[in-house]
Amino acid sequence: MRKRLLIVFVKNAQLGKVKTRLAKTIGAQNALDIYHQLIDITKQVVNEVNIETKIYFSSAIENEEWSSYEKYVQEGKDLGIRMQNAIHQGFEEGYESIALIGSDLPSLSSHLVNQAFNQLKQHDVVIGPAEDGGYYLIGMNKLQVSIFNNKSWSQKQLYQETIDDFKSENLKWHALETLNDIDTFEDLKEYPHLLNSIEKTC
Repeated sequence: MRKRLLIVFVKNAQLGKVKTRLAKTIGAQNALDIYHQLIDITKQVVNEVNIETKIYFSSAIENEEWSSYEKYVQEGKDLGIRMQNAIHQGFEEGYESIALIGSDLPSLSSHLVNQAFNQLKQHDVVIGPAEDGGYYLIGMNKLQVSIFNNKSWSQKQLYQETIDDFKSENLKWHALETLNDIDTFEDLKEYPHLLNSIEKTC
């Protein structure tokens, strides 16, 4: 079996530093509570897949979190460089297929993660499109630097720009199903169990 690596990018869960757009509507504490729930969902998915996993924090390693996993700090001036550096490190360590996910997806599943790695058996890259025009997963069998450079991070054209790179590099690619992450109150309303959890605390 190919040596596989799952990289999880997480933000340090600090009041006023996570889900800032959502916080404008529901308040910083509720936004932090939602993020903790999203982290729990991500942990459950990671625990269900039989894939080596490493955690990359946004600013500092939190030793009490993700206690059984190797942990690092993201390095780079923007999200693209941080992802590129993490994936590059994985290939340098001898992994043959790598997928990277975020930690704010209420609909993420172990099935999707396993599907991504299965698709990498026949494709150069795999991507999980997000409803907001970005993506929630990127996977590859070798480092594709162009994917991470000169992109509109956190903008609605990111996914299409990345697909255009796949095509220009003649990469064989596969898209997973489209999911929605939670950035705004409108996003949150699509997940009543999360919305109800904060309403009970108000």
